[in-house]
Amino acid sequence: MKKRLKAFFRNHPTLKIKPKEIAKKLKLNEFEYEQMKHTLRQLEKEFFIERVGKRYLYLPEMSKELKGTFLYKGEGKGYGFVVTDDKVIRDVFIPNKFIGRAIDGDTVEIELLAKKRGKNFEGKVINILERKHKELVGTLRKSKSFWFVIPEDENIPYKIIIPPNMLKGAKSNDKVVVGELVWDDESVLPEGKVVTVLGKAGTYDVEINSIAQEFGFSPQFEKKVLSEAKKIKVTIPEEEIKSRVDFRAEPTFTIDPADAKDFDDALSISKLENGNYKIGIHIADVTHYAKKGTAIFEEAQERATSVYFVGKVVPMFPERLSNNICSLVPKKDRLTFSVIVEMTPRGKVVKSQIAKTIIRSKKRFNYEEAQEILNRKKGVFYEELNTLNEIAKKLRRKRFNSGSINFHSAEVKFTLDKNGVPLKAEVKKEIDTNHLVEEYMLLANKIVATTIGAKKSKSEIKPFVYRVHDLPDTEKLKEFAKFVKSLGYSFDYREAKNAKQFQRLLQQVKGTEEEAVINEVAIRSMAKAKYSVNNIGHYGLGFKYYTHFTSPIRRFPDMVVHDLLHGYLRGKSEYTLRELDGICEHSSSQEMKATQAERISIKYKQIEFMINHIGDVFHGIISGVTNYGIFVQITETLAEGLIRLRDMNNDFYIYDEKNYSLVGRRTKRVFRLGDKIKVQVVRVDEKKKLIDFALYDGEL
Repeated sequence: MKKRLKAFFRNHPTLKIKPKEIAKKLKLNEFEYEQMKHTLRQLEKEFFIERVGKRYLYLPEMSKELKGTFLYKGEGKGYGFVVTDDKVIRDVFIPNKFIGRAIDGDTVEIELLAKKRGKNFEGKVINILERKHKELVGTLRKSKSFWFVIPEDENIPYKIIIPPNMLKGAKSNDKVVVGELVWDDESVLPEGKVVTVLGKAGTYDVEINSIAQEFGFSPQFEKKVLSEAKKIKVTIPEEEIKSRVDFRAEPTFTIDPADAKDFDDALSISKLENGNYKIGIHIADVTHYAKKGTAIFEEAQERATSVYFVGKVVPMFPERLSNNICSLVPKKDRLTFSVIVEMTPRGKVVKSQIAKTIIRSKKRFNYEEAQEILNRKKGVFYEELNTLNEIAKKLRRKRFNSGSINFHSAEVKFTLDKNGVPLKAEVKKEIDTNHLVEEYMLLANKIVATTIGAKKSKSEIKPFVYRVHDLPDTEKLKEFAKFVKSLGYSFDYREAKNAKQFQRLLQQVKGTEEEAVINEVAIRSMAKAKYSVNNIGHYGLGFKYYTHFTSPIRRFPDMVVHDLLHGYLRGKSEYTLRELDGICEHSSSQEMKATQAERISIKYKQIEFMINHIGDVFHGIISGVTNYGIFVQITETLAEGLIRLRDMNNDFYIYDEKNYSLVGRRTKRVFRLGDKIKVQVVRVDEKKKLIDFALYDGEL
């Protein structure tokens, strides 16, 4: 019977079938049918088949031993899952007693056990194939008999034992980086050594540096990188100047945030005799100094991005380059790579040129200064700023009319004292000068990508780095459509391949209470933009060709685009397609890590700010509804906290998952995603980074 059943399932690998149907196909009698049911249960225990409801399904090419990534879950006693590459068994549940020496993120080998946990198979870690963490960040402590480090990552619930001769001068309560981790089979806990002392836990620089280090962005550069940077000369040779288009006499300026120190881009504008404008979009020529093969280049490639924490930057380059030699500071000659555009007053590009240039910025504006000049209609470079702004508005309007989605994601701005303590937290206001700079950067990126990508035949296509954005996932769009319907709006997810569907909805909700939350949920329903050698276009922007060219001081892909562009203009390239593919994958991964680190930094400051506001009342908007409470984002600071269901004792609330709401059984009061409410801060847990709110129905 076993052989017959195995042969049957192997011959029907995709069939989901009930026992009676199997019996009919195999022409079994009543006695054989009972024998078959017993054998089916045996085959299920052996993982040859799987039961789905009343039907059985063949599990092809299964092995009792699988490889995958271990993910620790810290609730209760702790347990884990192993995510495998197996087509059939994706997630395997690992009970606490079978975790062994595995740490969150490790690549492990597991053995499947003859039972299941709900829908998941159960397994046991039998081998650690590769450790994810070569180094860990944590706080050093001392017990009566030994030193140990408590990791920052809550998914690593083990202390790291540090031998007394491996402390590297660290003292109790110092934040440290631990390396050379060893966890023998005989050891109860892993052992390591202090490789870097970050400083006293709790101080702002140390906390930010520890976040950076945790995500792999070291605040320090290696000696060989600093040595190379020190040798680079600021003076530009005369022969280099002669080889470039000279823009030093043109009215050129930078517009950046008030606290910026690395100026990637500058703009110039002059009127032509035919009434059109010559607009220069000038980008720092970083690759002139950081050449492929140098230690500086390799370090930038590994980091892939600068990381912008609250009040502090961990740069991609040493400061001598990022804040001085490459930065387009005023009154200094600087080498640039420029997109030069002839444009009509109505914003139509007549022709464009890409060239190596030299500029001398006449003025460094911050956004607010430039906006003030536009508002007063007078001041230094008013005519130039006003013309650029009027054309930018036309470019922006055309872009949206062509399908570019006008997402708006609010950001918080902190005012810090000299010790990094937040004195003020407020939502950043978007002003015209923000959009002015954005439009010209988008234009330059689009022109560069189109210049390389828009070829007529396959033989003309050159390997390149594109910034791509795929179509949204259909299932996520269905959920988004259900969500906006619960708020009284319609969205046809079947037509969402046309980005104008989103544009129409966002226009409808503009200025309403629901605007912020609909924007946020819409962004979550989107695919993530990434770098790729395969151009699929940019859905969100509505561009067929797009890349990143305009920020080479802080983004490595922009440097590579500069290198490729310069190479193709000279008829050669120093990059293979395989090499570019690896750069795209690594840069996309590093970008995600940097975004996570920056969010933690913001959360850290929001928590620190809210500690001084326990008992205070704020306006907020419901940003999430669950079966255990309501998440609320404070309108003033964007800090998010939770009103726990157990604290909502004025009624018994029922969770309505379909309509994203909680409904009071007695009062029928509804709390819905996107609703505005008032909350009082009742608890702030600095260690766990959690804020608890209570409903407030009184007057502010």
